[in-house]
Amino acid sequence: NDSIVAVDNVSFEVKRGEVFSLLGPNGAGKTTIVEILEGLQDPTSGTATVLGKKLEDGFTDIRGRMGILPQEFEPFDMLKPTEFLSYFAELFGKSLKDKDISKLLKTVGLYERRKSFSQNLSGGEKRKLGIALSLVSDPEFLFLDEPTTGLDAQSRRSLWALITSLKEKGKTIFLTTHYLEEAEELADRVAIMHKGKIIEIGTPRELIEAAGGEILLVLEETPRASAQAARKLKLESLYEGDDLKIKVPKDQSVKEVLSNISKAGVKFKDFHTTRPTLEDAFLSLVGAKIENGELKE
Repeated sequence: NDSIVAVDNVSFEVKRGEVFSLLGPNGAGKTTIVEILEGLQDPTSGTATVLGKKLEDGFTDIRGRMGILPQEFEPFDMLKPTEFLSYFAELFGKSLKDKDISKLLKTVGLYERRKSFSQNLSGGEKRKLGIALSLVSDPEFLFLDEPTTGLDAQSRRSLWALITSLKEKGKTIFLTTHYLEEAEELADRVAIMHKGKIIEIGTPRELIEAAGGEILLVLEETPRASAQAARKLKLESLYEGDDLKIKVPKDQSVKEVLSNISKAGVKFKDFHTTRPTLEDAFLSLVGAKIENGELKE
């Protein structure tokens, strides 16, 4: 069984080897679902299945096959990354050799910082150490709960590269995030939550298309007479300043539209396209506020 089913009127599957992102504003219900699947909360009804095993049948067998990066992860200040991983491996009943620890730190890009005290690590480096901890048991399945919250753009993108590399190594990754760009960048499929329910699920592209996202071809510094030529081609268009914006029909490519308007004699200095994003889809579906790329209530 390669799927996971959540509880209480929320039902979805996570496919083996994919990055699955649960997306929603604070209070949407993400944390409750994650805690049930991690074995930290009992469902009040329904059935949750992880890695082919029902959680109510016992969590012991499942726990050794999954890794968790909690949202509030913070390493001990006076332990070095090597010491931190060794200590927690012992708590989980594993004995890591020096070469195993080195391999883990190289995997997450922390090998050069292996002798630094945790208190001297940056926010991004601490999150990488948390991911290294989640990999101690070489799990099949990873829960990454808000892995880049509070990080600067450079640190966030460094973690994106790490998450992508883990997927390429065959890990299944369950990602919760407030960052729409992060979900669009990393996730194979996205579930959008709102007020305790999943209202849409699919690939980022499918969600964008379902929300009526449109590609616009923007012709820069276009004479006003060109609008009439665009209308003759049955293309929806409008002016903004000196630019003519043309809606690209769903059954045509940008290249086709550009070729047709050029043949029709439309003059312009340059052009570019604007494409809808997952943020556009989310706003259309939920209407939540966005501040600095982060979802708000």
